[in-house]
Amino acid sequence: MEIFIIRVLQLVLSLSILILLHEGGHFFFARLFGIRVEKFYLFFDPWFHIFEFKPKNSHTTYGLGWLPLGGYCKIAGMIDESFDTEQMKQPVQPWEFRSKPAWQRLLVMVGGVLVNFLLALFIYAMILFHWGETYIPMKDMTYGMAFNADAKALGFKDGDILLGTEKGEFKGFSGDVFRDVSEARRVDIIRNGKPMSISLPGDLNLLDMLQKDPMFMAMRLPAEVDSVIPGSAAAGIGMRKGDKVVGINGKEVGSWNEFSYELGRLGDILATAKTPADSMKVRRATVVTERGGVRDTSAVVLSADLKFGFIYKTAIDFYKPVTKEFGFWESFPAGVVYGVNVLKGYVSDMKYVFTADGAKSLGGFGAIGSLFPGMWDWYQFWKMTAFLSIILAFMNILPIPALDGGHVLFLLYEMITRRKPSETFMIRAEYVGFAILLLLMLVANMNDILRWLGYM
Repeated sequence: MEIFIIRVLQLVLSLSILILLHEGGHFFFARLFGIRVEKFYLFFDPWFHIFEFKPKNSHTTYGLGWLPLGGYCKIAGMIDESFDTEQMKQPVQPWEFRSKPAWQRLLVMVGGVLVNFLLALFIYAMILFHWGETYIPMKDMTYGMAFNADAKALGFKDGDILLGTEKGEFKGFSGDVFRDVSEARRVDIIRNGKPMSISLPGDLNLLDMLQKDPMFMAMRLPAEVDSVIPGSAAAGIGMRKGDKVVGINGKEVGSWNEFSYELGRLGDILATAKTPADSMKVRRATVVTERGGVRDTSAVVLSADLKFGFIYKTAIDFYKPVTKEFGFWESFPAGVVYGVNVLKGYVSDMKYVFTADGAKSLGGFGAIGSLFPGMWDWYQFWKMTAFLSIILAFMNILPIPALDGGHVLFLLYEMITRRKPSETFMIRAEYVGFAILLLLMLVANMNDILRWLGYM
């Protein structure tokens, strides 16, 4: 429950920052051009609000809604999600949105997206300035990578050290490596100490690479124990820090990847067990450990969830990370480069949304919240907030009515043709766009529920 609460708090704080600044972008340009803003709300307020206030001599009511699905900046004389058709029937006033030149209205509409994108770049710059960029160079991962059957069919072998593609050298192991490999015609590797290259088709399905179990590739690490949980099966056979697991149930294992794969096979068998005796048969295992070059074979009874009760060493125990530090001023161009690369990757991945697997991978607030760590970590919080800011900017600029991008599309049409779409058309388009957004939100959050119930 504590982990859940921490994630919820991080999600709410992150969204609050992003929504306030997004709506603040609309507010800034509206007030810059003398347009009245009637309401400025964090979160939506159908039926009631948590609080609101209106400063003296101000035309704007500020408030906090109860529905954390977005924010609200109601601009006078504009057709938006308020569907205030009565106001649009009144004579045009000089302080209304509809009375302003198209270029001013365009800046008002892109204000939120602009702020979100600039915010992301600023956050990335400050992350680099404060924490620097820490990663383990791919070329230094001397134990190489572990690959699934799909990768091996293309020519990869466990232990291959990935260097880069025709696009350039890999930096650290991240989602960018998967994306680059999926689009690569050539991957440069080191195998058994010798440099070589593997030819690829250049159009591998990124979703398949990430969603297969096991994944297309994973960091390969020795099966070495870091610590043992008291009272566990591992403690019962005397395992201790530094021991290596080299076999299970008669199968040789040379890495945690292979060990985890064997446990996964046991899990599949356990899922089909029909009686307690069947379950116990699966839980009885034989493990081979090595200490100081001497091997020992032991029989153990695993927990009901097939846990041995030891914690394995991680990459940080085998590799020395590299940290690149940035001065205050040099962090800004570096932050821009980082943010633009994140945006390019996200845009590139959008093509998968329109596939069946892509639709299943959509996630709502539950999926977004799960991306935050279970412990409060300011580095991860700000990195996730910057990423969400880029997503919010990109999604809002899509040419869908009811989103900023829909209004921008109609304004560009007006600027090019010198003809303004009718208010009736704009109202109908707003209804259609709002319905599309509700449907997408329903699908995304339903996916979260189905994943939670174990159906996806």
